[in-house]
Amino acid sequence: MTLTPNPSRQRPNTDIYDRRESQVRSYCNSLPRQFTHAHGVWMYDDRGGRYLDFLAGCSSLNYGHNHLVLKQALVDYIARDGITLGLDLFTEAKAEFLQAFEDIILKPRQLDYTVMFTGPTGTNAVEAALKLARKVTGRRQIIAFTNGFHGMTLGALACTGNEGKRMGAGVPLADVSHEAFDGYFGPDVDTAAQLERRLADSASGLDAPAAILVETVQGEGGLNAASFGWLRQIAEIATRHNALLIVDDIQAGCGRTGHFFSFEPAGITPDIVTLAKSLSGLGLPMALTLFRPELDQWKSGEHNGTFRGNNHAFVTAAAALRHFWQDDQFAATASRRGELLAARLEHMAKQHGFTTCGRGMMRGINVGFGARAEMIVRACFHDGLIVETSGADGEVVKILAPLIITENELMQGLDILEKALVAVKSATFPIAAE
Repeated sequence: MTLTPNPSRQRPNTDIYDRRESQVRSYCNSLPRQFTHAHGVWMYDDRGGRYLDFLAGCSSLNYGHNHLVLKQALVDYIARDGITLGLDLFTEAKAEFLQAFEDIILKPRQLDYTVMFTGPTGTNAVEAALKLARKVTGRRQIIAFTNGFHGMTLGALACTGNEGKRMGAGVPLADVSHEAFDGYFGPDVDTAAQLERRLADSASGLDAPAAILVETVQGEGGLNAASFGWLRQIAEIATRHNALLIVDDIQAGCGRTGHFFSFEPAGITPDIVTLAKSLSGLGLPMALTLFRPELDQWKSGEHNGTFRGNNHAFVTAAAALRHFWQDDQFAATASRRGELLAARLEHMAKQHGFTTCGRGMMRGINVGFGARAEMIVRACFHDGLIVETSGADGEVVKILAPLIITENELMQGLDILEKALVAVKSATFPIAAE
């Protein structure tokens, strides 16, 4: 079966990209359009095409594209010549963000974290977390988990499981042990107990760790969701062995799983938390490393970055907290959307012999192998839906719709996905690339 592209959605002229941009690019290979503008859950290309966005900047746009409240806050700030880049200077925008974060996020959850402004991306937050853990404990070893993904700079990459990403380093990636994530050996194997046994055995060859680094839901690793019981076991193991517990909440945080922090329903309090992606609310670069105040053992300037003072991001982040997180309504709506998404994906999976994975509004359908998933992604895109794949071999079709999506829009996108599943399942040869 071959899908013929709509003439209004033909591949753009890519001459300038082909001539000047590195081949390292990836998303545009699966989404061959030149996009011009976006609003809410919709993106538009230069040929009149309109697309439901179930990628959402890889969970960087939980509040959708160009949300009016966030956009207006930024426009007003720019219009009055607000500070753009402040390094780590005291600025009005930083103070307002910190106050909003303390009042709206930390205090209601009875959390006491020192806030560290790192470089602007998630990997910067992870690097700071790892460096701090090693500094505080005097240990080098980090425990990470199979299928984890934590970033592309060397320290974070060492904690990442995917072979293809690790091979890009070109140097040894040391001082990290990759232990089995929850469910890695199937539902009957307690991988937390295995880790405890290894750490308790002085002959296991596993050095005492500075930290245990974990995602509650593995965004890039296949949407593997850890059980709350397993997470509590890991937190207890970290405490028992004097290691710091780091939760990487870069993709799963900011409401993606139904709570601001994905670890909240597990009832654990990490020593260190990393945040980025949807933190700024409008897609502006911003990342934080949060940690218990007594861990703040940095010397002045010992870890820094030029763009840790992105005041435009502080403005939109504060506006997002005030608009969406003053009460429980937004989180409750996101949770309901997650339940609808789960039910619909489960129905599709049963119909076609697949399985589902994930939690909240961070879910996917495992279609068995990457080539099939890629065909489904292309078929969805042909019909106006942007999705991506996840997993070690790209075998999971991954849904990261903006959390502000309406029920009607969510069902509209899932109708397109179901149509693509049927089309690809019955195809006798691959769907032609557009």
